[in-house]
Amino acid sequence: MESVHVRWRPAPAVRPYADFYTGYEQRGLPPGRHRGLPSPYLTLVITLDAPLRIVAHPDPASRPGLFDTVIGGLHTTPAIIEQSGDAAGIQVALSPLGARSLLGLPAGELAGADLDGADVFGPFAAELRERAALAAGWPARFRVVDELLTRRANPDWTPAPEVVFAWRRLCASGGAVGPAELADETGWSARYLSRRFGIEIGLSPKVAARVTRFDRARRLLIGSGGGYPLAELAVTCGYYDQAHLTREFAALAGLPPGKWWAAEFRNVQSPVDLAGADSAA
Repeated sequence: MESVHVRWRPAPAVRPYADFYTGYEQRGLPPGRHRGLPSPYLTLVITLDAPLRIVAHPDPASRPGLFDTVIGGLHTTPAIIEQSGDAAGIQVALSPLGARSLLGLPAGELAGADLDGADVFGPFAAELRERAALAAGWPARFRVVDELLTRRANPDWTPAPEVVFAWRRLCASGGAVGPAELADETGWSARYLSRRFGIEIGLSPKVAARVTRFDRARRLLIGSGGGYPLAELAVTCGYYDQAHLTREFAALAGLPPGKWWAAEFRNVQSPVDLAGADSAA
């Protein structure tokens, strides 16, 4: 049995749109299910062999399906992915600020959705998958993604500076900045900021802060190998107490922290940074 997770930082030309790439390969593992959790990133998954089987989407109205490439918007409930035990692919963590540039539409139009890459990219999705699958080794695969996303990006399509500021401020704070404070700092009214933010990001500032705080807690838990004391984790990430942290995990992940870790251990090990990468898990 083998499970490999590797991390790569995109080329400078891609970094305004994507924070990191994660390569994964699993061979000979028992079949199971993986939860694709809420995070501050849109997700682009490029499979390298078998298609991705999504059996439940954040939007319950969406039907299960198989995807060679899939693009998922920001969401507040998990996607459920069925795994055969053998899989390989690349997951790209896309900033919602780059959605217009790379995808040609604002992230708000993808909120809660998982879409076939071909429905968004057209023939570019197949080219991306085919060329990545033909490359030999992870660095070469990641460089293919760099090359093609650089070619795809339109740097002239960007959100309003106030939205960019609010999103970056919220992420840098780990979700600790409230909507009223963000509105004051942008000079917009809270209502107008919420509307424009929702169009460009896909979540309101309040919900985005909640997802960002949860993502920070999840990553610290992964980085500790599941051993981070939950009471301490709650304080570090800005929850009222351990009970609040547990409720948020149950709401956003579908399981409390301990049960989530036990169910997902094989899928959430900290990736190994390859040469040239400098982003943390």
